[in-house]
Amino acid sequence: MDIFLDPNLWIAFAMLTALEIVLGIDNIIFISILVGRLPPEQRDKARTLGLGFAMVSRLLLLFSLSWVMGLTADLFTVLGNAISGRDLVLLFGGLFLLYKASHEIFVEVEARDEHAPDGASGPAAGARTAMFWGVIGQIAIIDIVFSLDSVITAVGMVSQLGVMVAAVVTSVALMLFAAKPIGDFVDQHPSIKVLALAFLVMVGTALTAEAFDAHVPKGYIYAAMAFSLAVEALNIRSRGKRLAKAQAVAQP
Repeated sequence: MDIFLDPNLWIAFAMLTALEIVLGIDNIIFISILVGRLPPEQRDKARTLGLGFAMVSRLLLLFSLSWVMGLTADLFTVLGNAISGRDLVLLFGGLFLLYKASHEIFVEVEARDEHAPDGASGPAAGARTAMFWGVIGQIAIIDIVFSLDSVITAVGMVSQLGVMVAAVVTSVALMLFAAKPIGDFVDQHPSIKVLALAFLVMVGTALTAEAFDAHVPKGYIYAAMAFSLAVEALNIRSRGKRLAKAQAVAQP
């Protein structure tokens, strides 16, 4: 019981939980955007499964620490750059994220009506089920990429496996609580959705660059996104005021 009275343990738990939440922001955005393509009645289940996969993949990697750290060993060299297993995961994950985010931007900007979520009169149940599991599969793929980076960061911060497991479970529980309001907000504001997709493009670029040892601090990406969101929040507020004023003038 003395271990639970150790303040250093609780400080490490709090710091790691906060870090896991920060590192999970891009995961929540990716899940929210993919889930938005599903019929409304399937979205909550898809969010829960998506974040559940995120937690399971992180826990499995934590319990395979020797294998995970072995991924940092060099496998071969390309143009003078040593490539490890971790680099390959980051490279393919970054390219997948770039492709998916670019495709979603095209759908949102150029073909939104053609790819709108299907309602009750949409495709048959079999097609909706295939779409659902297709989304879950894409979420599972990117979960592995984000989880790998998250686990390696956790190992560098904390040495106790129990603290790492507790931090991962707590962070995913908090993200599950926040995922629905974030997803609803993104769905209600198309401009925010495009910004979120642009954010994922930046993350995909950073992952691809990191595979070739060109480290881009995520703080720069988060700062740029926070500034863009602040500007867009002002635009949303301005549009709301103009709409309210127009409605007031239109009333007799």
